[in-house]
Amino acid sequence: MKRFLIATNSLKDEDLSLTGEVEQYIVSHGGSATRIIGDRDGSVGYYLDRKEQFDCILALGGDGTILKVSRDLRALNMPIVGVNLGTLGFLAEVEPEQVFSVIDRLFADDYEMEERMNIRGEITKQTQEKVVREDVALNDIVITRSGFSRIIGLKVYVNGRVLDIYEADGVIISTPTGSTGYNLSAGGPLVSPGTSLMIVTPISPHSLTSKSIVLSSEDEIVVEVLKMRKAQEEEAIVNFDGQPGTQLTAGDRIRICRSQTVTRMVKLFDVSFYEVLREKIAKSRYGIPG
Repeated sequence: MKRFLIATNSLKDEDLSLTGEVEQYIVSHGGSATRIIGDRDGSVGYYLDRKEQFDCILALGGDGTILKVSRDLRALNMPIVGVNLGTLGFLAEVEPEQVFSVIDRLFADDYEMEERMNIRGEITKQTQEKVVREDVALNDIVITRSGFSRIIGLKVYVNGRVLDIYEADGVIISTPTGSTGYNLSAGGPLVSPGTSLMIVTPISPHSLTSKSIVLSSEDEIVVEVLKMRKAQEEEAIVNFDGQPGTQLTAGDRIRICRSQTVTRMVKLFDVSFYEVLREKIAKSRYGIPG
């Protein structure tokens, strides 16, 4: 690899000092580097205003930065190297102090490639009876209550058959990569990112028995918003990888299945997912290395 696109989260590298050092290091060692900066409040994503060829994306930020880069630059189909300027960093494998040695390894093509499963969602509004939005997620597709609405009713189908009806704050449809995100905080299972499956996890269900369910990556999931109270249209919102969402009312449906696209991640260290998991969880609980 010689041609690098540097995508920086300006909240994490405020004065862009690391971005500048990385850019200078790449150029001084015979490579080329182009930087793009994400907007501070996240309202403006990562976009290129000219056509260039790159070998990979260096994402300087945290896991959220990688998700945004994966989303905004998906059409480029470039592998991503995550440099962790955030907190836990399950996706961002490289720590700031490792970045220059990692660039040397990228120059030498000393790395492996991982492909991460994506999921695709299609939103159908009952009033229009047609797909009004399609999108792809690396982490998860989340349907939650909107604003001050109370618990919502969600009927979940798998391959055309009813799986369950949830009265809850919402439901998370997660990829293996997303199992360490919102899914984890909602009590869902952790799974290896190399697997191919989907996880359905209710959020604060009004039930003693509702649990997460792990499904095949070949299954088709449909989530329908139900009308629970006569005096109120159920208000919900669906978002993809935490991005601004689409409002839903009773009768609206979201069809979710495996996407034909994948996110390619550069793997540089011979460390298993389980070692990373143990270290990150230990840091989050106790503030000490695992």
